[in-house]
Amino acid sequence: MKLTYYGHSCFMVETSGKKLLFDPFITYNDLAKDIDINKIVPDFILLSHGHSDHIADCIAIAENSNAKVVCNWEIHEWLNKKGIHNTHPMNTGGKWNFGAITVKCTAAQHSSGLPDGSYGGNPIGFIVTGSDGSFYYSGDTSLTTDMTLVPKWAKLNFAVLPIGDNFTMDATDAAACAGMIDCKKIIGVHYDTFGYIKIDHEKAKKAFADKGAELLLIKIGDTITI
Repeated sequence: MKLTYYGHSCFMVETSGKKLLFDPFITYNDLAKDIDINKIVPDFILLSHGHSDHIADCIAIAENSNAKVVCNWEIHEWLNKKGIHNTHPMNTGGKWNFGAITVKCTAAQHSSGLPDGSYGGNPIGFIVTGSDGSFYYSGDTSLTTDMTLVPKWAKLNFAVLPIGDNFTMDATDAAACAGMIDCKKIIGVHYDTFGYIKIDHEKAKKAFADKGAELLLIKIGDTITI
């Protein structure tokens, strides 16, 4: 599997012959100013919740790529009203086989409102499984014992977790999550984008190392193979 980081909580995973883009927030992120969204052509766009820092570029990329957007029911309805109809609504606990991949929605403890102020439904995370393996993206969330269920559903190759604190878990809680989900390789997201979530990188890495896990902080625009 290949993962490309586009800043904040936006990343692309290439797995099982498909390209999956998560939580597109690029053109409004000063740290991602060198990323051209017109060159991002996914097969799927997965949205964890409706906040603008996770959905801002969804419509533009969906129009350009005709990617299928996987999201909760309320975001599905909102996108349909915006002219995006290649959507697949889901909700917490559900799963769906999309052919090359299967997606299961997990609980996330957060809030969710859409950019126009309308109700955004429940936030969710995702477990994605395909022929190349499985990975977990928690979405924006606190540490919760619901995470102990994840290993019952998949043996993870890696996980993507927020570490910025204030709005989500900090690195210490995310390191505890790594133990709950039985995953040693963690990609950190949702940090440094703005003042509330700036972190000490070395301190964050140590929090994971102390728990026997590895935290990867990827440079925006870089691609790694996992």
